[in-house]
Amino acid sequence: MRLNITLLLCSLGLGLGVAARGQSTVDRSRLLTPAHPVFAEPVPAVSRVRLETTKGPLVIEVIRAWAPLGADRFVNLVRHGYYDDARLFRVRPGTWVQFGIAGDPRVAQAWRAATFPDDPAGQSNVRGTVAFAFAVPNGRTTQVFINLRDNSASHDKEPFVPFGRVVEGMDVADAFNAEYGEGLGGIRAGKQDAGFAEGNGYFDREYPRLDKILRAVVESAIW
Repeated sequence: MRLNITLLLCSLGLGLGVAARGQSTVDRSRLLTPAHPVFAEPVPAVSRVRLETTKGPLVIEVIRAWAPLGADRFVNLVRHGYYDDARLFRVRPGTWVQFGIAGDPRVAQAWRAATFPDDPAGQSNVRGTVAFAFAVPNGRTTQVFINLRDNSASHDKEPFVPFGRVVEGMDVADAFNAEYGEGLGGIRAGKQDAGFAEGNGYFDREYPRLDKILRAVVESAIW
């Protein structure tokens, strides 16, 4: 029987994540050290990550069995506030929305080359699934995207490997500001240098109406 960590671990005083130790108490300075072991800790079988955005709340169910390494990276970054105040900088309407360059340029630059190995292909990139972006094999770092439609015909071949799915707030994902389209470009376009160098200073100057993640938290988990 699976037990919700919110109930089980709060009573035991054990475990990880916002339910047990409080995300506000984590040491955010660790974000400057990607090699710190906390970022490789195995996460629960299922975690619910809530993104509070300028368009409203969105909840991602992270399923570790789908992509263990991707799930570990994403949830551990969320636990340490990496995605807080991050811009949803690349939106292709009706296709996908991408985020994951930290607002603090020191943090963004620290993680730019912090790659982790690919997970085996598994789940298809259907509407609502969430996966890491990458340019080369074993080149995933911090940037993720939400599929706004069924992209399995193209994305499963790469392969982009979903580690979770949106379970609340797909209307929010559909509504993110797409006026800048590919303005920042992608990894393949080689146009992200300024975003990493200046963080939100660049985004706010060049793309002032981008939507953003106000805060990302792990609201519950199941071992």
